[in-house]
Amino acid sequence: MNYLIIGLLLIYSVSFAEIEKKEIEKEILRLEKLKKEVKQLIEKNNSLLEKVKRERELLKKEKEDFKKFLKQAEEERFKKLGKVFEKMEPEMAGEKISKMKDPKKAAYIIYNMKPRLAGEVMNYVDPEMVDKIVKILTDLKKRKKQ
Repeated sequence: MNYLIIGLLLIYSVSFAEIEKKEIEKEILRLEKLKKEVKQLIEKNNSLLEKVKRERELLKKEKEDFKKFLKQAEEERFKKLGKVFEKMEPEMAGEKISKMKDPKKAAYIIYNMKPRLAGEVMNYVDPEMVDKIVKILTDLKKRKKQ
């Protein structure tokens, strides 16, 4: 009877081991499938990341180009304003510049005028505004030299 029990136990443990082996094989297949899916997701995410990086660089370049365009447009605007102020009587131009709220804009207008005419206009500009304009023009000329 002991042999019978031992035999049954052996058969049971062998069949249990077979069942366990099949379960392990199923789990391995499931894990391999998951591994493949994870690899595909990683590749997809890396591809998206590269696309985002390219788009970001493109936007950065477009932003720089737009800033250059705005700066160029502003410079052109001040050149035209300088020409307009050159055609005014110096006294009237000085009065208008004195009334400007932004001394930086006034300085850029003066900067874009012919030096002789700018000097004549500055004679009629409020002394406080002249101080501000001179500071801005000095800084502007320093930056242009660099």
